[in-house]
Amino acid sequence: MPSKSVHLSVPAEAGFARAVRMMAANLAVVSDMSVDDVEDVRMAAEEGFVYCCATEPESCEVTFELDQGEVRTTFELGSSEVDKDDDSLGFVELLLSAVCDEFMVSDDGQLLTLVKRAEVAYGE
Repeated sequence: MPSKSVHLSVPAEAGFARAVRMMAANLAVVSDMSVDDVEDVRMAAEEGFVYCCATEPESCEVTFELDQGEVRTTFELGSSEVDKDDDSLGFVELLLSAVCDEFMVSDDGQLLTLVKRAEVAYGE
């Protein structure tokens, strides 16, 4: 599959977490990921959305970049700094590091990038 990008813009409100995680899961399926990998992508997208919302953006801008067996999800973060002492965000970071192959915040604090690679592409 040639690389593809999908952009999603949703209000930074808890009620829109489902839209983000369902889009992520669907795109993981399109990328031929296994059921377990699809679940990891879904969970990462939801936790990424929580992280993004904690930075108080006006809206949550998400870009999904698809390659065969890989989903890269980038969230544009708001201007509020994440409280490193917030236990709930510490849990979010722990989950992201557990389910993603890559989890990083850009040096300028404007982007959260999550990468999940398929262990084995579905159907191989």
